[in-house]
Amino acid sequence: MSLALPRWLLLSLLLLIPAPAPAQEAARLLVGASSLTAEESGWGWGWGREPTLELELALSRAVPYRAVIVGDPVRLIVDLKETDFSGLRTEDLFGHDAVPAIRWGAFRQGWSRIVVELPGPYRITSASQRTKAPQPVIRVRLEPVAEDEFAPLPSATAALRNLPAPADLPPPTADAEGLTVVLDPGHGGFDPGAQAGGETEADLVLGFAKELRTALEAQGVTVRMTREDDSFVRLEKRMTMARDAGADLFLSLHADALPSGQAAGATIFVWNPKANGKAARQLATRHDRSDLLSGIDLTGKDDGLASVMMDFARTDTQPRSENFARFLTSRMALQGIGLHDRPIQGAAFSVLKSPDIPSALLELGFITDEHDRANLTDPQWRARMVRVLVEAISGWARDERFRETNLRH
Repeated sequence: MSLALPRWLLLSLLLLIPAPAPAQEAARLLVGASSLTAEESGWGWGWGREPTLELELALSRAVPYRAVIVGDPVRLIVDLKETDFSGLRTEDLFGHDAVPAIRWGAFRQGWSRIVVELPGPYRITSASQRTKAPQPVIRVRLEPVAEDEFAPLPSATAALRNLPAPADLPPPTADAEGLTVVLDPGHGGFDPGAQAGGETEADLVLGFAKELRTALEAQGVTVRMTREDDSFVRLEKRMTMARDAGADLFLSLHADALPSGQAAGATIFVWNPKANGKAARQLATRHDRSDLLSGIDLTGKDDGLASVMMDFARTDTQPRSENFARFLTSRMALQGIGLHDRPIQGAAFSVLKSPDIPSALLELGFITDEHDRANLTDPQWRARMVRVLVEAISGWARDERFRETNLRH
């Protein structure tokens, strides 16, 4: 019996198959509608003050972008995704002569870059994109600052570290399925944490933790949070909650504050082994013995024995914590997430003291750094960071299972 279909039927079926969507054309800079304007600031230029600058970039369509200040020499760098500058001259930009030089062109696959050399130290006071008619416009406003207030990224290479990936991240695998992760959004309640630019650390990390929980649960991970609203939870209780949940990993989330220019970029903290003895003694004094080690009743044991048993537990958990930190920093580096100059550090933070649960504290960035704060409030950046964390946790979980298999044999 023949299964061949009539030609007319085949042609009809082919017409029902949707044509592939055409690739989106690269955005174009509309030079005639763009400008660089300079305004007097302070007492005016004649008094030694550089002008306030505003760069407006009119585009044929809205695109993801990023604006940063780098030093040595001082430059404004604006990175734009899928934007074509071919055939355009910087001399045609109105106000181009207000600064020493302007350059633009293709930068890396999928991205173009505008470099504006500045006449002195500046800071970005605002950066925004209007996406509606008559055409999308990116507006970056800069104001001059004193030398001691100048806090740029150290180089264009440092600016590259935060450049968003040119394509979406691949879907995460389900290697973390069956894992239990406790997320600990820092601060809360009467303790808002660091504050800057109208934002509080407590609110930022709580929102991020909820986004991360959703992504992890979609991969089959059991997620518990030490707080789900603006409430205060004692540091010791956070560890107890993780232990009660049977956590395989405890991750504390923060966005701290340091004096301007001292720190920027993500940082991962793990327990500092040099502080083990002191921490063990403090835990033995301040906690119920049954709360120190899962499955081990230390009630009635003396402080010396409790300390020895906790140190013994850390010989297993400490390398696992450090291994997670390495997984996370490698994923962040691969995906262009900006890292602190020393991305993995040791610390004696209370939430890292648990001897029986691999633990890490992630500073997503420093809220006092304008660039980091812009990232923390940017949904696209947070989504990328969430995906990176899911990948890191999945990779770490896979490595943990492999390690356990080898130990059993």
